[in-house]
Amino acid sequence: MSLGEHLVELRRRLGIIGISIVVAGIGGWFLADPVWAALSEPVLEIARERDRDADINYTSVTEAFDTKVAIALVLGIVMAAPVWLYQVWAFFVPALMRKERRYALGFLGAAVPLFFAGVSMGWWVLPNIVVLLTGFAPEQSSTLLTAKVYLDFALKLVVAIGVGFVLPVFLVLLNVIGVLSAKAIIGGWRWAIVVISVFTALATPAADVVSMILLAIPMVILYFLAAGIAWLNDRRQAKKAAKLLQNSAEN
Repeated sequence: MSLGEHLVELRRRLGIIGISIVVAGIGGWFLADPVWAALSEPVLEIARERDRDADINYTSVTEAFDTKVAIALVLGIVMAAPVWLYQVWAFFVPALMRKERRYALGFLGAAVPLFFAGVSMGWWVLPNIVVLLTGFAPEQSSTLLTAKVYLDFALKLVVAIGVGFVLPVFLVLLNVIGVLSAKAIIGGWRWAIVVISVFTALATPAADVVSMILLAIPMVILYFLAAGIAWLNDRRQAKKAAKLLQNSAEN
């Protein structure tokens, strides 16, 4: 494809992604209330367990509506994950041979459950982070949070971790299409650990070292797993190239 054709293809893929998120977001609208109740539970738990004022407040006329729309949109992103992950994959795949497409499709099958696993992990650590951060306030103080700020904090945490779990799959995809070698992936393991540590520190914005480590460990394991798969693919490609060279020399 020419550059113009690539841009047209990108626009088409982004259009499909946008439509899928909007459609899924409509369904997410009906799930927004129970999801918001679950997200609010850690704050209400502070009021019950610590016997202090803790609540989520709406500071403007439209904030309750805006909150529900934001939850529906993020639910749309989560529920439409199989679609937008496929579209990202399909944008890179056209240059591959048929066998390589099937090979890459297997890694796409890993991206969807990994994204959901990351989202689940973020959902799991959220209450601990909320309790820890609010615990720095004096005992006699009140924890009164605005809905918009708290929702932004919670959703960024959950979605960011989901995306973080998917990144190793794209490393493998870049290796399959010949952009990134296994040697480069393995050679950058020190930087990868630093980046993962920074990412988990930002995703868990607190002095919660335990949550940070719990997030970092599976991401490091996934990184080295991606490096191992890339190494196997490079080895297979090298054997294939050597065989072709041998056949060419014989002919």
